[in-house]
Amino acid sequence: MRSSVSLYTLGCKLNFAESSTIAQQLKKNGFERKQFHEGADLYVINTCSVTDHADRKCKKVVNEALRHNPNAYIVVVGCYAQLKPEEISNIPGVDMVLGAAEKFQLIDHLHSLKKEEKTRLYNAPIKDVNDFVPGFSEGDRTRMFLKVQDGCDYFCSFCTIPLARGKSRSDNIQNTIQQVKKVSEDGVKEVVLTGVNLGDFGVQRGETFFELIQELDQIESIHRYRISSIEPNLLTNEIIDFVSKSQKFVPHFHIPLQSGNDEILQRMRRRYLSDVYASRVAYIKEKMPHCCIGVDVIVGFPGESEEHFLDTYNFINELDVSYLHVFPYSERANTTAKKMKDVVPVKVRGERTTMLRGLSEKKKRFFYEQQLNSTREVLFEAEEKGGKMSGFTDNYVKVTTNYDPLLVNTLVPVTLKMINDEFLVEGIFDYAEIRP
Repeated sequence: MRSSVSLYTLGCKLNFAESSTIAQQLKKNGFERKQFHEGADLYVINTCSVTDHADRKCKKVVNEALRHNPNAYIVVVGCYAQLKPEEISNIPGVDMVLGAAEKFQLIDHLHSLKKEEKTRLYNAPIKDVNDFVPGFSEGDRTRMFLKVQDGCDYFCSFCTIPLARGKSRSDNIQNTIQQVKKVSEDGVKEVVLTGVNLGDFGVQRGETFFELIQELDQIESIHRYRISSIEPNLLTNEIIDFVSKSQKFVPHFHIPLQSGNDEILQRMRRRYLSDVYASRVAYIKEKMPHCCIGVDVIVGFPGESEEHFLDTYNFINELDVSYLHVFPYSERANTTAKKMKDVVPVKVRGERTTMLRGLSEKKKRFFYEQQLNSTREVLFEAEEKGGKMSGFTDNYVKVTTNYDPLLVNTLVPVTLKMINDEFLVEGIFDYAEIRP
């Protein structure tokens, strides 16, 4: 096989970290990385399967890759590949499908890859997937997504992740620390900790997520750590207290809620009720009034009546949170929820999604308004758009300014002054205060 490759990643931050691991393996074996449109010899598509939209998008990406190079080899990996390999094999042009364990053995499988009518499938049963493979995203010196945990033991009734990624597992603290020190050599300023169930880090080894963040806080070369998402039942007061006092862990939590109605939470098999969630938010705000809090919500779950939905809407409306990620429920094969009755019509799911996304905009604007006239450190990123650049404060306010290459990957104290028409914050700063 000739040796150029392009990778396309669907889904979560964890997938981006894993795509980088695969890319690093290919680079060590002589593959040149190309942009998607440049017609690579090999396309690796790393898939998600949280919603049916991601499944459909996989087929579109395959077709687009073959448009750029009709003779390209197409390999599909990731959650969708583990769950539905036969379905993927029916997509014209796909040469190989690799499951949860096999995706990190791509090099070994490429030696036997040939253009054949039949797609090659390599998918070990998910119960046999036990190894933790570390990874981190590449290509952005500003912010790096670090995979510290994989898999999940929770089996929420709507979720396929345990079936796609297997049991919860992670590396030990010592190895994680060494990996962070290694990536810090590239000048990365911010590390985003990612995983499927991040708060479950280390439980198989007798270690804890709290112990991990205490150790990470000691690494001088990293300026910021951000916790990507953590379950409310695993977000302890000691973690919140630690973040509130840390100079490196930023005041930003993303905490999945899914529903504000206890009956629906129980049907979802979540491991908390709404009072626990409310207490976590209240405690965070007590310790860090300026903290940004993001929320995941699923609407239209089977059995969700109008009253249940309004419970969720009102519950979130009263919470001091900053933004929402809203997902209309989608049926997933081999989940308990798929068998439930009282299915909510798709149209109603869409209407409820629109309502909550409107609430999210209001919450975000209110949070931004609260931050005006304060001075917070912004980490500016390299991307330039229309002569502008942007970056995030520690508490996740997106700030924009005129593009200046001197600002890329620097930390700048900015006094936040106004919210512009594009819903970005503008401010004033002094170049003398830049922290390279």
